[in-house]
Amino acid sequence: MDRMIHLSLRAMQGVMNRQTAIAHNMANADTTGFRAEIVSAQAQYIHGEGLQSRATPNEYVLAADMNPGAVKETGRPLDIALGGQSLLAVQAPGGDEGYTRRGDLMMNESGLLTTGDGHPVLGEGGPLVVPPADTIRIAEDGGVWIVPKGGDPNQPQQIDHLRIVSPKGSEIVKGEDTLFRVKNGGALPSDPDARLQSGALEGSNVNMTQALVDMIETSRAYEAQVKLLTTAKEMDDGGASVMQMPR
Repeated sequence: MDRMIHLSLRAMQGVMNRQTAIAHNMANADTTGFRAEIVSAQAQYIHGEGLQSRATPNEYVLAADMNPGAVKETGRPLDIALGGQSLLAVQAPGGDEGYTRRGDLMMNESGLLTTGDGHPVLGEGGPLVVPPADTIRIAEDGGVWIVPKGGDPNQPQQIDHLRIVSPKGSEIVKGEDTLFRVKNGGALPSDPDARLQSGALEGSNVNMTQALVDMIETSRAYEAQVKLLTTAKEMDDGGASVMQMPR
């Protein structure tokens, strides 16, 4: 009986992980460049003496839906929408290199270019810092062009190039900070053929209708496991009553 209970408890934990991922997706339905998280179930065998005849279900976030989101024009010079499967390289909180599809770029007081959630954007030479300028423009190939303060508008200067990478041929994973990284460490190669659309933003690819359906199905799955625990208790009580000595 204890086996049935433990298997049900592990299944409930997996269902809760799935519910958390669905709620996170729904909360980011309007987040720029957000990629919906995908929860997968895997069987994990219990190791011990004898044969590995028991396996518990485990559900957790393994990947993300990389299908593109809708692109809308904003007219803002620092807004970019990446094409294809390209990713923008940023500096993660731990100092390592992470990747994102978020293109709502901003510039702080020191000229450091960041994403909307505060991650420094990487150029070919490291974090990209824009000097004082009258205008700034991001070209289709990722080049960052400016007209210096008091400079000739007809003679813009390229100060750096956004580090845009390609995930093709590499296995990437999504972290809790929403950034993508190469599994087991490493860095993705730059994509010389990458193209972006300036003055536009790619929205989230979360399908709210499907997310609501998944939420209902997950709730029912949790209820089924609760009923299984109740059944296990009833069976245990029934077995205990049979073993009682008559008075």
